[in-house]
Amino acid sequence: MDLEIDIEAPWPPATDWADLAEAALEALVEVAPELENPRLLASLLFTSDEEVHVLNREWRAKDKPTNVLSFPMLERADLLALAPDGPPEMLGDLALAFETCAREAQEKGVPVEHHASHLIIHGLLHLAGHDHEISDDDAEAMEALETKALALIGIADPYGDRS
Repeated sequence: MDLEIDIEAPWPPATDWADLAEAALEALVEVAPELENPRLLASLLFTSDEEVHVLNREWRAKDKPTNVLSFPMLERADLLALAPDGPPEMLGDLALAFETCAREAQEKGVPVEHHASHLIIHGLLHLAGHDHEISDDDAEAMEALETKALALIGIADPYGDRS
């Protein structure tokens, strides 16, 4: 799978966000092998709360920013049936909002880079057809994949406060 990455202000240039995203994807592929297909392509936009607010209002009728938006373009069954040979296939688009990501990271007491990695993995799982809002079992399965992928890049379980 390949990522097309676009980084806009206000994401600070001191961090290599593209490398961070590629590392998150690489770790996720280890735990979600359906994303290993070389034909798959996803776009990732690092942008502002303002831009994500516009997208959220336009596409989801929610008049507020959010941390990450995912716009899947393949049904899960089609993803799982996709042959490895052939033209590129767009899995979907992600948009990550800096101010919300930074605020949430501060509230959690974690580096913004760690929280951004988590949100990228979370968003990519949504593109792959995972959905934590269907049931508690689906939420637990998705969280387990996130936790395993994050561990591969040295990031602690973001759900560690679970009992």
